[in-house]
Amino acid sequence: MNTSKRIGFILGPALFIIIKLFFHPEGLSSEANAILASTSWIAVWWITEAIPIAATALLPIALFPLSNGLSLSDTTSAFGHKFVFLYLGGFIIAIAIEKWNLHKRIALNIINIIGSNVKNIILGFMVATAFLSMWISNTATSVMMLPIGIAIVSQLKDNPDTIEDENLIFGKALMLAIAYSASIGGIATLIGTPPNLVLAGVVLDTYNYEITFLQWFMFGFPISILLLFICWKYLTNFAFTFKQKEFPGGKQEIKRLLKNLGKLSYEEKAVAIVFATTAFLWITRSFLFNTILPQLDDTIIAIIFAIVLFFIPSKDKKSNS
Repeated sequence: MNTSKRIGFILGPALFIIIKLFFHPEGLSSEANAILASTSWIAVWWITEAIPIAATALLPIALFPLSNGLSLSDTTSAFGHKFVFLYLGGFIIAIAIEKWNLHKRIALNIINIIGSNVKNIILGFMVATAFLSMWISNTATSVMMLPIGIAIVSQLKDNPDTIEDENLIFGKALMLAIAYSASIGGIATLIGTPPNLVLAGVVLDTYNYEITFLQWFMFGFPISILLLFICWKYLTNFAFTFKQKEFPGGKQEIKRLLKNLGKLSYEEKAVAIVFATTAFLWITRSFLFNTILPQLDDTIIAIIFAIVLFFIPSKDKKSNS
């Protein structure tokens, strides 16, 4: 970060605080003061490009409601429904997870923990895919998991101890498991798949009732677990029959893929902290922060932490992020 960006990075929030606390001329309402303070912060970051201009443009969605300048609905109405920005914030976090291969590390560790026989490997893939799909779109999750699945199928195919055609049966079961579990995992959270947000938006507009992240999670997560178990049982006991119970070299292949990822990088740690904090606030916001900060909303949380990702300096010199 160059000098002008550093100055802008500090000056923007400082100007916001000064105006909000000390600039109260006669005739200027508190709402107008909040908008002026927020706009000053945004203007400084636009001029100095402390973070990318497009990311700075998302600041009003967080600043206006939190400073009591405008409600979240009024702020986002000029652009679209607030749930569009909830999904946008989640999508930016998902891109960061994918960029630094955090999704692969999460998936491989889950598979490694669950076990290495044929049925357990399929279960491991389903759990990993469903978990990622809770936070990332179903299609993107399937695409992320596909190369890992193909590597495992190839390992079984190339092993001389493999029973004839067993790799074909295993490959079919694994590909279906990834596809089904991506859809099942998307049920668990509000941002898991766009239809969830569409339903929440319709309920809000029609009945003026907001479905919070926690409310959806408490309803959707148990259903997701139940469906995942039923799907795994069906695929491994009814749809496909495996003559080969043990997976020759499966554990070694998972460990090899994990080793290829190397040690947990600085960027992975930073993104993991942002991701974990966002998920924690989404889940606890409705009962932990409602009294402290009633203006806080799932959309605001998503946008704040999506913007925070742009603050994290990358040690990858080739990256512009």
